[in-house]
Amino acid sequence: MCSNFMKKTNIAIIILIILSFIIAAYAYSVIPEDKVASHWGFNGEVNGYMPKFWGLFLMPMMSIALFLLLIFIPKIDPLKKNVAKFRKYYDYLVLAILLFLFYIFLLTIFANFGYKFNMNYAIIPAFALLFIILGYFLKKTKRNWFMGIRTPWTISSDEVWEKTHNLGSVLFIIAGIIVFLGIFFQDYIWLFFIVPIIIAAIVPVIYSYIIYRKIKK
Repeated sequence: MCSNFMKKTNIAIIILIILSFIIAAYAYSVIPEDKVASHWGFNGEVNGYMPKFWGLFLMPMMSIALFLLLIFIPKIDPLKKNVAKFRKYYDYLVLAILLFLFYIFLLTIFANFGYKFNMNYAIIPAFALLFIILGYFLKKTKRNWFMGIRTPWTISSDEVWEKTHNLGSVLFIIAGIIVFLGIFFQDYIWLFFIVPIIIAAIVPVIYSYIIYRKIKK
């Protein structure tokens, strides 16, 4: 059943990537400018451009590279038996990441077609949802070499791994919620975006060391 699910997610991702190339090709033939908007600041305004080809096709190409990398990683993990225990959730995560990239790609296309909207209001909910999904995924992971909160202490102990990832799961979900709330505080949106992400990334690393020392004692 897991194998069938994995095939379904892979098929969905491949369709998504093919669709992104079709959209990029159409946009390339329609947009008359030699460059396209590709970067937006915290104020939601355009602050960077790229040559048309790279601005339109970079995201689909990145999606291919990321997809191939993510399906290759479980095959070379020395702890692949552990990976098999949460492979279903891993496939969900891969699909979620590729859907996120596709959504960002569509926003870029719409913006370059002249649609007016605040990029912050469009992107931030997607970022927030992705972090919540990452938080849920962390709780499901088992000890491995490539995914999750990998420190010398989590990789050395199943107990440290589990406790660290339980904490990391909560912190990432909270970070996702705080990132979403940033929509309502446009003047401080960068604080709502950067601070919770830094905390969610750093605190579990420190916590893993503390837990490891306690276990050793």
